[in-house]
Amino acid sequence: MTSFSIISQFHHFRQPWRAFARHTVPKKRSNLHQLAQHPQQLPRFVRESTAAMRYLHLLGPLAWDQFPERNLGHKKGFPAVPYAPFVAACLVKLDRQMVYMSQLRQYLVDNPALVWILGFPVVPSTCFSWGFDVEASLPTHRHFTRMLREIPNPVLQFLLDSSVALLQAELQAVGVILGQAISIDTKHILANVQENNPKAYVKVSDRLDKTRQPKGDPDCKLGCKRKRNQPPAEEQAATPSKKSPRPTNLSPNDEYFWGYASGVVATKVPDWGEFALAELTLSFDQPDVAYFYPLMAHVERRLGFRPKFGAFDAAFDAFYIYEYFHSEVHDGFAAVPLTGRGGKRQFDENGWPLCQAGLPMPLKYTFWSKVTLFEHERGRYVCPLRFPQATGQSCPVNHKQWAKGGCISTLPTSVGTRIRYQLDRHSEAYKQVYKQRTANERINSQAEALGIERPKIRNFQAIANQNTLIYVLINLRGLHRIRRKKADRQM
Repeated sequence: MTSFSIISQFHHFRQPWRAFARHTVPKKRSNLHQLAQHPQQLPRFVRESTAAMRYLHLLGPLAWDQFPERNLGHKKGFPAVPYAPFVAACLVKLDRQMVYMSQLRQYLVDNPALVWILGFPVVPSTCFSWGFDVEASLPTHRHFTRMLREIPNPVLQFLLDSSVALLQAELQAVGVILGQAISIDTKHILANVQENNPKAYVKVSDRLDKTRQPKGDPDCKLGCKRKRNQPPAEEQAATPSKKSPRPTNLSPNDEYFWGYASGVVATKVPDWGEFALAELTLSFDQPDVAYFYPLMAHVERRLGFRPKFGAFDAAFDAFYIYEYFHSEVHDGFAAVPLTGRGGKRQFDENGWPLCQAGLPMPLKYTFWSKVTLFEHERGRYVCPLRFPQATGQSCPVNHKQWAKGGCISTLPTSVGTRIRYQLDRHSEAYKQVYKQRTANERINSQAEALGIERPKIRNFQAIANQNTLIYVLINLRGLHRIRRKKADRQM
């Protein structure tokens, strides 16, 4: 075969690829938000599609016209798949409770009108009445999975911003201010690894060894879901063995697993529902209080103000939680149960702690603590009979440390330290604010129904992105409930 004939055959096979690249240039089309404003102008095949019209109604209110799209420049002769239609398709996947991307792609293939309305670049074809080839217009399911793993999370946080703004506008129209009282809780997420499968043959020592990273997920971390300090009653009643077990912090009565956790700020609006104001996904080795400041920064940015009240479980019993909600302008506070650490404290009007004899302990010096999660100033309070000058009096209660210089207390100098001990947890105001925690329970229940607890993905970025979209969908459903209720009231 001559070189001329080989070159001719090569150009012959290149022609279809050139045509394919020419047809896959994205056709400029209105976004979901704009299409939702004028549904009567949609093509007939779209208006006759139940799936397309349903998701146009569900997703259309979001600010798709301001969506931060990526650079759609060509790569290797083919245009990049836009973020917006892919993200909208992921919301469809969550709403349909599909597990795998292959299921989503097949659903899109079965509903060509949905592909068109979501905004995927279409490949024109005269073989179909709707005018394009659906199979050729969609990326593979592997590419869908890759996009979920690579899309920046701030792009999806923009949609959560939009959903909160929509909720604010709808509730303000009926005289309700969203986010006056909030609550924060975390939802555990099990990594898709064999170490979390009790039926898999894995040594117990290997399951609980945080230095042995599971091969199935390079990002998950080992954490404790539930810590039991006391063994069950049946174990306490059992006859102890002659050889006592070696004490360890990893008790078989505790619940450990590899995974992540999703922290959510929720708010409860009486008669209207519960909504998510912010969310953050971290690995499961992070404490609950690590979510507080990043989440509240999102809340303040979206609401435009700082919430007055907060409800938390005992894991958030830290002085800076109380300090955050304390203000002399309003009577806000944080409703948090008091844990047993530190015992009971009383303070005088100057904020000095009282010793066991009831005497105010003066502040001797301050220092910065850098070994805790958040750096903060701490003060060393000492015996008032020995500092600033020795009075010559003896301790009224004969404290055990009297011979060594008297009692000493080291506490954060923040006003939250005093509020933590002085908060009236039996008051009616405290009980009413603490009821806000049911908002997180309801939001977590909805998220669990959407598959947040056991995702079939093995990457931190993909799990974080999917979690953000879950709360966007929860807010969208809440938005449409509000609109239906308002419409019913006007009838």
